[in-house]
Amino acid sequence: MTTTVRPSQPSPGAVPPRDEKLPPGFSKVLGIYSWLDERLGITGIWKATAGHAVPRSANWWYVFGSAVLTCFMIQVVTGVFLAFSYVPSTDHAYQSLQYITHQQLLGNILRGVHYWGASAMVMLIFIHMTAHFLTGSYKYPRELQWITGVFLLFLTLGMAFTGQLLRWNHDAYWAIVVGAEQAARAPIIGAFAAQLLTAGPHVNGRTLTTIYATHMLLLPGAIIGLVSVHIYLVIYKGVSEWPVPGHPVDPKTYWAEYQEILHTDGEPFFPVGIFRDAVMSMLVIIVIGTLAIVAGAAALGLPANPLAAESPKPDWYLVWYFGLLALIPPRSTDLVIILFPLIALIILLSIPLANKGERHYSRRPWAIATVLLAAFATTILMVQGYEEPWKPSFNPLTSSVPTLPAKYYAGLTPQQRQGAHLMHNFVCISCHTIGSVGGPRGPNLTYVGDRLTYAEMVTRITYGGLNMPPFGTKLTNTQLNDIVSYLLTRRDPHGGPASGSTGGP
Repeated sequence: MTTTVRPSQPSPGAVPPRDEKLPPGFSKVLGIYSWLDERLGITGIWKATAGHAVPRSANWWYVFGSAVLTCFMIQVVTGVFLAFSYVPSTDHAYQSLQYITHQQLLGNILRGVHYWGASAMVMLIFIHMTAHFLTGSYKYPRELQWITGVFLLFLTLGMAFTGQLLRWNHDAYWAIVVGAEQAARAPIIGAFAAQLLTAGPHVNGRTLTTIYATHMLLLPGAIIGLVSVHIYLVIYKGVSEWPVPGHPVDPKTYWAEYQEILHTDGEPFFPVGIFRDAVMSMLVIIVIGTLAIVAGAAALGLPANPLAAESPKPDWYLVWYFGLLALIPPRSTDLVIILFPLIALIILLSIPLANKGERHYSRRPWAIATVLLAAFATTILMVQGYEEPWKPSFNPLTSSVPTLPAKYYAGLTPQQRQGAHLMHNFVCISCHTIGSVGGPRGPNLTYVGDRLTYAEMVTRITYGGLNMPPFGTKLTNTQLNDIVSYLLTRRDPHGGPASGSTGGP
């Protein structure tokens, strides 16, 4: 009986016999790779990620997700370097940023990259979600990708907002105060939410430390976790093909149809797909770097001053919301503050419920109308937010400021007459009406003496209210007393309030 000797099978990860055509030493490199691959599964990971098939119809509209990820990595790296010099205390935060900006080597560029990177991340994530909304990429079987994207959108806005607060300038301080006041208006959890934001009953030393920890640890950690889930879902359920009119999504047949697309018209993500992502990411890096060098970081402004009340203005990505709150009727402000973010979140999370049917935007005109309407409304509100038409111009040399006629000075004491002059000099009369003179922005002051006491007037003028800016830092005590003395003379000779004269000065 003849025994057939079979060649022994190499064990997994074994190095194959050296091929004389390979460069010297390559077999050793191959052996090291095989050893690592056997233990780490590098080949399997590569095939599942860079080697996974994507539809050939995927185009440049698909690059914004990787661009957002690039911006996030820029934020992490620059944030770490900023943390080396930033001091998260109310006494030294502003001064540490001054040091970084003006004294640290390349500090202003570092801050600029971080600032413009945050702006780019916010802008690109909106573009990314808009593109997938228009192409119906949230439909079956990619609903969870959209939902994780919605939460990533809100986390990104939270990162950007807390980053603005870390400047600890005048706007940042009063943004926290105003934010706490708004949070306190929420039913049931209002008081808890306000104290959570300020880390106590009011703004204190722990407030900035809490914001710093949230910005540096909590939010980035949540983003990293959700990004990991998001990428896993993209790989597991695949990149959606470009929609075709007349080819609706049917959950019963879609997955088989998608596998057929990958089999007949697919391509590996590497090198074609990843090339587009790499080009877009490189473009983002170049633009952010150029803006950081040319424009630098956001101006720090004035340091925080708890004694000088102010109406803070957020960075550009929330200016539209700032404009909305300023333009709506004051009585609706609480309702909008509480319900608007909640309704927006519910609507965005509900979109994947319509997970079948046409995907192409030409067959979904309502989707195009929604995007155009949202873009138009946001643009109008941003313009209003930057122009702040509800606030007066404080420069009487460049504005036409109404002048009170002589009859309104009759019978006044010298102090009261001086107060009437100050109503013109400080442009008060541009917003408020006295008799037939003045502007319509603020409440009518014709008979304000019948509505408010001396103390109420002093408080309102000093700290402002609703859309009225505070004048506490603009008036001396003597000037404030002069104005209030004049306003107290404005009474109805017949004993009744002026028509429509509700509210305070």
